[in-house]
Amino acid sequence: MLTTETRTHRVVMRAALVAAVAAVLLVLVAALVAGSAAALGAAVGGVVAVGVFAFGSLSVELVARLMPAASLLFALLTYTLQVVLMALVFVALNRSGLLGEELDGTWVGVAIILGAFVWMTAQILLATTARIPAFEPRASSPAEGGAR
Repeated sequence: MLTTETRTHRVVMRAALVAAVAAVLLVLVAALVAGSAAALGAAVGGVVAVGVFAFGSLSVELVARLMPAASLLFALLTYTLQVVLMALVFVALNRSGLLGEELDGTWVGVAIILGAFVWMTAQILLATTARIPAFEPRASSPAEGGAR
């Protein structure tokens, strides 16, 4: 029995952890540099980035496990939906009046961009170094005549 599912799940969780740590560090920097509105903006941006990327990666992983033939199509669709979701979050924050008053929009954007780059870097590094089998091996069968 292979543990492919748990290995890819581990990659996603580690990438989320690394991105969350980067977001926390950015919140601290924002608080020191620009105050509480910047820190709150960085926190909101970090939560949005980690939440959107984690949901997207876990849903692509689930589809790849259940329907491998549809995984590429679903991955492309998920990417598109992630971009749309982040745009909708910005529109909602802007219309609510939180941007500018309680949240610093610049720090929200910086946190989302940092979260995206940290997530991608961590996921690429973890996925390329993980030992994830590309296929399921055949069940062992009795040796045929002359085979060792």
